[in-house]
Amino acid sequence: MKLGVFTVLFSGKTFDEMLDHVHDSGLKAVEIGTGGYPGNSHCNLDELLASEEKRMEYLDKVTSRGLTISAFSCHGNPISPDKQFAQESHDTFIKTMKLASLLHVPVVNTFSGIPGDKEDAKYPNWPVTPWPNEYSDLLKWQWEEKLIPYWKEQGQFAKDHGVKIGLELHAGFLVHTPYTMLKLREATCDAIGANLDPSHLWWQGIDPVAAIKILGKANAIHHFHAKDTYIDPDNVNMYGLTDMQPYSSVQSRAWTFRSVGYGHSIQEWSNIVSALRTYGYDHVISIEHEDPIMSIDEGFNQAVKNLKNVIIEEAASDIWWS
Repeated sequence: MKLGVFTVLFSGKTFDEMLDHVHDSGLKAVEIGTGGYPGNSHCNLDELLASEEKRMEYLDKVTSRGLTISAFSCHGNPISPDKQFAQESHDTFIKTMKLASLLHVPVVNTFSGIPGDKEDAKYPNWPVTPWPNEYSDLLKWQWEEKLIPYWKEQGQFAKDHGVKIGLELHAGFLVHTPYTMLKLREATCDAIGANLDPSHLWWQGIDPVAAIKILGKANAIHHFHAKDTYIDPDNVNMYGLTDMQPYSSVQSRAWTFRSVGYGHSIQEWSNIVSALRTYGYDHVISIEHEDPIMSIDEGFNQAVKNLKNVIIEEAASDIWWS
């Protein structure tokens, strides 16, 4: 495995400055935003798609520093009831897939998306309870009429371009658990897998190690985000786990994103890394920093330090003792 970073936290730096900083921090890979929610500070899709010379120059800046691109990320909502945003998300995804294929980037990360409650809906609708029965009916319609048809087509597009899709299991979207990930994969194709982020599992009450076992057995982990979550049990009793307070309300929130090691122990992160290796994941562990009580630099540096203590980089030895 290699240690990398989702570079959107360095959007204030130029491309060269960002790459130098990542290299100087001892990392081996970058995950680069191409648009959508992550923005495109370090990747001009249209410019790179239009010029092989620009693509080679871009890639050389990465590889000359001993780095690789673990993934391009364009998280959006391609099945949004907001038709303009859905089209923008789709177009960015398609362009990102084409660029990933040209630059031999193995994974494109995004969200599964969420539609509304009918064809002419104005806002997304995320059902989270089976009763009253209209919620179950709505969920069935969303999957059968929107989600599966869209990702069947995009899954084939990915296979045609030799790129994997990493869907982040994130609340507010239809794919947010190991079950929903595997359900969509079974209904589409194996080009579709998870961009697994334990921070979104912990607050849902899902054990990341167990999730790695479930998805790893299906060879369905395509990328991995390293981000932590702190769960405040007192605040959970007040607000529940579907807490709608702003992320800035740290004192009262039921849970808060944290830098690696500040929500769960280093032993727990060691268990996660070991499970990834055991169940076949040998790609990049990409640091994502969204800690609201730490600076960009300190949160990033602490995550790097903690993960360097637990990452397994070398190939396993033969069972030399038996």
